[in-house]
Amino acid sequence: MDRQTFLLQLDELLSLPAGTLKGPEKLETFEMWDSLATVNVIALANEHFDVTLSPRQIAGCTTVDELLALAPLHS
Repeated sequence: MDRQTFLLQLDELLSLPAGTLKGPEKLETFEMWDSLATVNVIALANEHFDVTLSPRQIAGCTTVDELLALAPLHS
C-alpha cells in the first residue's frame, strides 16, 4: 500500500471526505480519533502490512505523519 492509499483509508476511518488528510494534521483535532480508531488502525496495519502495532505505539503518535511512519509504505 502506498502513502496516498493509506491516507484515504485513514480518511474513511475518521469519517472524513476522501483526500482530506495530507500528513501534518494533529490527530487530536479529529472528532473520530478515539479508541475505536486506534483499534481500526491496528487492524489496517495488520491486514495491509502484516505489521502488529500496539495501542501504545499509536498513542505515541500526535500527527498523521507519525502514524504513517509506523507502517512500511511503498512509493
